[in-house]
Amino acid sequence: MLRLPLQSELAAIADADPLPEVPGRSPVNADVAASVVLVGLAFEARIAAGPQALVICRQSEAEVAETIRTVVRQGCRRIASFGVAAGLHPALRPGDCIVASEIVDSNQTYVADASWSRRVLELLPGCKLGRIAGVDSIIEEPIAKADLHQITGALAADMESHIVARVASESKVAFAAIRVVLDPAHRRIPQAAVLAANKDGRVKIRPIIRSLVGRPRQLSVMLRLAGDAYAARRTLVRLRAAMGSEFGFAKAADLGSIEQMAAGASATATALIADLPAR
Repeated sequence: MLRLPLQSELAAIADADPLPEVPGRSPVNADVAASVVLVGLAFEARIAAGPQALVICRQSEAEVAETIRTVVRQGCRRIASFGVAAGLHPALRPGDCIVASEIVDSNQTYVADASWSRRVLELLPGCKLGRIAGVDSIIEEPIAKADLHQITGALAADMESHIVARVASESKVAFAAIRVVLDPAHRRIPQAAVLAANKDGRVKIRPIIRSLVGRPRQLSVMLRLAGDAYAARRTLVRLRAAMGSEFGFAKAADLGSIEQMAAGASATATALIADLPAR
């Protein structure tokens, strides 16, 4: 049967396959959990899963902290934030990858592990180095994205990276954030998409259908968002394969100082500005 783009993408991100096992409060073998990976959506968890990755999907910050404290006691020394993000810089497009130089939330800025981030950039040329903003809710309107970009200087925003950064700081372990743009800065998120997010990270189909029936004008935006999701998912799969079982982590390699990372982030911002159309 021929599927429309919206049907195909909903099927992909709402796949009913079991999620990778998340141990919660139970002990974790540090040999298996070489990296803790926090994601927000079930399809991200399936992509992130691997033999040495402990994937946590949609837990509260307290639960995340407890799980990480457990694996840190057993020897794990790295945490990653992985998945999709909202684009804040107007030059970014769906499928563009951002590796965080810093994570900024409403109170503080956290510097990502320089060598780990640099290694991910080397593994997948084309990724951009820059600041990522951590937010607690979906950014629905383009004007809100523009305001957040202006205030923070962040290239993208997501709902997990600030949790990873805070917990990593408290636990004194390395962290990285690897995020792929889903909705670009100019894209409004329709109510149908906002209603679709479930607490466990799965996508609920029925609320989408009900919302589209009640407000059919959302359909065109949802179709564009489905195309965005397809591009983002392709990049995530390619990125995960390139990072391998170590999730891009390089143990002893000195691949870049904080100063070099800052210079790289500045160069990225300059290049992005140069890509903007003249007004």
